[in-house]
Amino acid sequence: MTRRIELAPKAGRTPTRRWLRLFGRWGEDVQAIFDHDPAARSVPEVLILYPGFHAVQMHRIAHRLWTRGHTFSARFVSHVNRMFTGIEIHPGATIGRRFVIDHGMSIVIGETTEIGDDVMLYQGVTLGGTSLEHRKRHPTIGDRVVVGAGAKVLGAVTVGAGARVGAGAIVVKDVPSGATVVGLSGRVLDKHVEGQPPMTVHLEESKDDHAVRVLEVLVERVQQLEERVNGDALSAPPAAEPSLVQGAGI
Repeated sequence: MTRRIELAPKAGRTPTRRWLRLFGRWGEDVQAIFDHDPAARSVPEVLILYPGFHAVQMHRIAHRLWTRGHTFSARFVSHVNRMFTGIEIHPGATIGRRFVIDHGMSIVIGETTEIGDDVMLYQGVTLGGTSLEHRKRHPTIGDRVVVGAGAKVLGAVTVGAGARVGAGAIVVKDVPSGATVVGLSGRVLDKHVEGQPPMTVHLEESKDDHAVRVLEVLVERVQQLEERVNGDALSAPPAAEPSLVQGAGI
């Protein structure tokens, strides 16, 4: 007996729910999730099942308490937020509009962090400090920045508008607007030019990066060894040792 498997219809771009605008920032945050997450199906689903949305709303309450001088109450709301969502946002952090946290578990956002509009963070991101002084010690994230899973942005650095930080990258220096940052040392691999199509980074494009070039050489060497093992590259026999030519040494 053959069992038929029906696939779900291919989803297109989620239409804008204009009625959400009636709810101000709250409605903007819901619509932003639909714009960034194709897995979102309905408003009730976002309201009930998205911990990133819950974390942002609770932070807005905590931040309002913080700016009005109710620091203990603000920290308490932040603590409850962390308990229920796994996302730790200091109430002193300044966050812009349409901020999206996808998955969200283990995200940490420090006290003096400043985040612009239309920013998206994935799980495991840390926006942390590198100083114990009472001053600006956490990152400033520009508008439309995307920070990949597990990335760490440390210190009072600035990530320019439209930049992308790859998963697992460690950023300790300023990132230009539109740049893509990858790797443990947070190297700027390329810079996007406004109006041009999005960049696609390939391993073969070392961009004068020594570490990437080393990987290219290793990949080439492995390919050569595979060809030799398969016999494809042995168009001529290897040169014989001098001591074995015409009975030398006998």
